[in-house]
Amino acid sequence: MTAEISSLGYLILGVSDLGAWADFARNLIGFQVDRRETGRSLVLRMDDYAQRIVLEQSGEDDILEAGWEFATEDELDRYAVLLRERGIKVSQADSDYCAVRRVEKLYYCTDPVGYRHAFYFGPELAPMTEPFRSHALIGTGFETGPLGIGHILTSARDYRESVAFYHDTLGLKVSDYIREERAPGVVVDATFFHTKTGRHHSLATAAIPGQKRLNHLMVQVREMDDVGLAYDRCVAAGLPIALHLGRHPNDRTFSFYVHTPSGFAIELGHGGVVIDEANWRVVSYSKMSDWGHKRSPQAPA
Repeated sequence: MTAEISSLGYLILGVSDLGAWADFARNLIGFQVDRRETGRSLVLRMDDYAQRIVLEQSGEDDILEAGWEFATEDELDRYAVLLRERGIKVSQADSDYCAVRRVEKLYYCTDPVGYRHAFYFGPELAPMTEPFRSHALIGTGFETGPLGIGHILTSARDYRESVAFYHDTLGLKVSDYIREERAPGVVVDATFFHTKTGRHHSLATAAIPGQKRLNHLMVQVREMDDVGLAYDRCVAAGLPIALHLGRHPNDRTFSFYVHTPSGFAIELGHGGVVIDEANWRVVSYSKMSDWGHKRSPQAPA
């Protein structure tokens, strides 16, 4: 029996300005923001999980850790053995680290570009008396559950190495490819990967210019109006819009991208594809977007 990742369950981001992030996350995107007692981190809630995205005080302004959820402890343990058989150095976290990450059991390894992949079982849920509440969203919230929090696109120092690591080592499944010629002789090549529960992609990678490991993270809302309303809020706030409203050809997501206080982007979207393995065909697209997603020349690269 194979051991497969169920979903992208959490993210740890190192950020330099917690105050700016608290306002951005709560009032513009729609997260529930909880401050840790130490005052050096913020927890962003999206649903009934105790935490989904943790912002830790750091000058990096980048991704620190991606948490991958497993359905059972047995499957998690078998996966750790499998990684070791593939030559990966895998460590088991102690009880204190598990408590900070609010999970029962956790293993971890390092990505070729320098951030941590954590593999865990048993996420902590918030008390029933503390249901998720968004200050900004008008619909029924974020699309999470078995699909996880959304997706990340991380830059590759060595594109072939990263694709091989995610597919051959971590066991993520290829959803499709996009190879877009941005300018004569300038091609952006991206590979998209999904997990067992089928969100079109939970991770993508591409060789993209820039110093950050994280190009963007994507979260999905259940109501299309929440995308448009968040877009209007971000524009009114004068935030740099990386990509204006548009739709991707592969995951069919209607979305926009806004730069966060840390410089990387958040994509807020609606309507993404859920893959049915029995009927899915891997293809290659020549455009990142079917329409829209116009780039703002004044936005950071």
